Amino acid sequence: MLDGFRRDEPYANMNKIQLFFLLRKNTKLSTKRHPMFEANQYGKFFGYLSVAIVAIEFIALGTFLGWIAAKEDAPEVIFYSLPFILILDFGMRFMAQQTPMMLVKPYLLTPISKYSAIECFLTSQLLDSGNLFWMTLFLPYVFIVWCGGMTTWAAIGMLVLLHLIVLVNSQWYLLVRTLVNQSLFWWALPIAFYASLILPIFVLPDDMLDKIFDGIGSFISSSAFTWVTFLVFAILFCVLFMINRKLQMTLVYDEISKAEKTKLKTVSEFNALNRFGQIGEYLKLEIKSTMRNKAIRSRFIQGVCFITFFSLMIAFGDMYSGRFSRNFFCLYAFVFFGAVNLTKVMCPEGNYIDLLMVHEENILTLLRAKYYYYSGILLLPFLLMLPTVITGRISILMILAYMLTAMGPVYCMLFQLAVFNKDTLPLNEKITGKNQMENKWQGILSLVAMFAPVAMVFIFEAIFDATIAYILLIVIGLAFAVTEPMWLRNIYRRMMVRRYTNLEGFHATR
Repeated sequence: MLDGFRRDEPYANMNKIQLFFLLRKNTKLSTKRHPMFEANQYGKFFGYLSVAIVAIEFIALGTFLGWIAAKEDAPEVIFYSLPFILILDFGMRFMAQQTPMMLVKPYLLTPISKYSAIECFLTSQLLDSGNLFWMTLFLPYVFIVWCGGMTTWAAIGMLVLLHLIVLVNSQWYLLVRTLVNQSLFWWALPIAFYASLILPIFVLPDDMLDKIFDGIGSFISSSAFTWVTFLVFAILFCVLFMINRKLQMTLVYDEISKAEKTKLKTVSEFNALNRFGQIGEYLKLEIKSTMRNKAIRSRFIQGVCFITFFSLMIAFGDMYSGRFSRNFFCLYAFVFFGAVNLTKVMCPEGNYIDLLMVHEENILTLLRAKYYYYSGILLLPFLLMLPTVITGRISILMILAYMLTAMGPVYCMLFQLAVFNKDTLPLNEKITGKNQMENKWQGILSLVAMFAPVAMVFIFEAIFDATIAYILLIVIGLAFAVTEPMWLRNIYRRMMVRRYTNLEGFHATR
């Protein structure tokens, strides 16, 4: 990763522009030389496909909002949606964006300014294409309101201001992400901030909301595009940038020097699971992995946040009131934990796969414990989706249908990846941009798991009706759940056929 630093080069005296391009080049080389780069090409294909689909949806949404704004002569309409846009932007960054602390570690032993390296990585993330992705929403909107009579300078000012707000949100994300990696209690910070932005919409009476929106509209029309507003956001951006710079550097040195605080913890034994023998021991392993390992724990927290957000949006808003939206997000709530964890089934176990091979059918018992664990986790999205049932937006029959669908055919399909996965997943790896799919089947089965059940519902509804469609899904889900010993044993036998190939892969990627 440090090939760009030649012995005869006075890199200690490089200016920041030269250092920026050198570090950017080294980061790209590091990605290409990663052992999983070639395998990740499959994941990239499906990632680009997903991005293209979302971009098309954003263009359509921006066009729709722009048409409303132009018709009502209210160019400030886009700003009413900003709280939801910022929340979505914040959540999307968790799946793709690394913190500079992870990138700067290899350069701590080089004679370059560590603060300069941190600044270069912070600047590089500002120029990342992900920040420009929101232009697929903003550009169509601004173009239409400009065609509707908005002046050219006002349109340019709106576009620049919207992009500046996204950049401020990116610095806010880096701050929160870094703090959350140190302690889960920091989650209270973004929850309180974003809740203060959206809760008034659902709590305040309509007449008070109308007054607030009128005041916001008047302020935007008169003052939003003045130099004072741009100056305020620029100062806010600089403050967050400097806080990130200082915090990243402090934590890098703490981690490298192993400056950790040792504190006594009460270890949970989960003695209630002892009655289940070896399966109980593996259930304890799954529970403790979720609690202690950063990668699995982060995915779990991310899932709870996403499901809670969409549940509240469906229950109390009109944004996802369409038939497809309700079906998709209801299924998404139950498939999420399996889609993000079971696509990498056996990858964490690659760290100690040799020990699991010692006793006969050890891995079969582990697979059964995983199935029972992820089936039990489905109770959490079931509870989180209850507000949609209480408000009458989603029927209890739909929730039961998708819960059993996830427990049955979806889990059966995702567990098939245990046969093909052969890449070790570091136990404490954080969710970063390199956390991509290792083989094509992971991407294919994830897409099938997210869309196939909804397509089946629409087909069944076309033949029968919604009630019969959900009952059929329940029957199919129960059939797969009851026959779990059969298809898990089939997976185990196929794993044993490939055991030496898989062992080589696990060893090579540790």
